[in-house]
Amino acid sequence: MTDTAPGPLRIAYSPCPNDTFVFDAWAHGRVPDAPALDVTFADIDITNGMAERGEFDVLKVSYAVLPYVLDEYALLPCGGALGRGCGPLVLTREPGLDLSGKKVAVPSERSTAYLLFRLWAADVLADGVGEIVVLPFDRIMPAVRDGEVDAGLVIHEARFTYQNYGLHRLADMGEHWEATTGLPIPLGAIIAKRSLGEDALRGLADAARASVRAAWDDPEVSRPYVLEHAQEMDPKVADQHIGLYVNEFTADLGEDGYAAVRGLLTRAAAEGLVPALAPGALAFP
Repeated sequence: MTDTAPGPLRIAYSPCPNDTFVFDAWAHGRVPDAPALDVTFADIDITNGMAERGEFDVLKVSYAVLPYVLDEYALLPCGGALGRGCGPLVLTREPGLDLSGKKVAVPSERSTAYLLFRLWAADVLADGVGEIVVLPFDRIMPAVRDGEVDAGLVIHEARFTYQNYGLHRLADMGEHWEATTGLPIPLGAIIAKRSLGEDALRGLADAARASVRAAWDDPEVSRPYVLEHAQEMDPKVADQHIGLYVNEFTADLGEDGYAAVRGLLTRAAAEGLVPALAPGALAFP
């Protein structure tokens, strides 16, 4: 029994280069036998909320939101963002600042970046941080530069551009995660409604893999779509972004990918940051 209706699947993902690169072929009807897509662009903090409200058939979300939505949605084993050397950064105006008791801007309290930050802080900061302020990710670096906050947790292409704001990298959440677990960094997940049915879910996974491989086979085909939505990003930065976040884990989570997701959510649950996962919650049909 499914709740599928005639017409395209409603999907929401970010305008970031890794998502537009991954979904270009599928969104433009170049994946044979894949369902048509009705695409909405939204930053990941918005799609996290959409998932919690049960909106859309397919969504790109933070892995951090999975414990709240896996009753209604299934995690697809492909299409998302994991990797090595690609974690969120903590930035400050002054190098070596002690963050104990300080005000820190974060992109979302339901983001993977925030979970990684909290796990880092639990290990590194004896007295913990002070106030947490949620800001849109594109406002965080200006807020740190202008002294509105003491530090900022940044994601996406900020890895490549923070020096333009005169900021310093205090810590790399990904380096800490990899050093303490040996696992890749789980960032963004693709989820789809369980009510679509197991056959449909397997078909969506196949379509996502085919779309990724099509983009790899001929990257130039996706370039107009990527740059159209890249928010005036330098094309070289867009290429760096894709190179960092689209990798073998995008095609298939595999054992290491699933271990990373379970590890993150288990550690976060132990710290009281998210609810514990139910047994089998990550299993794919």
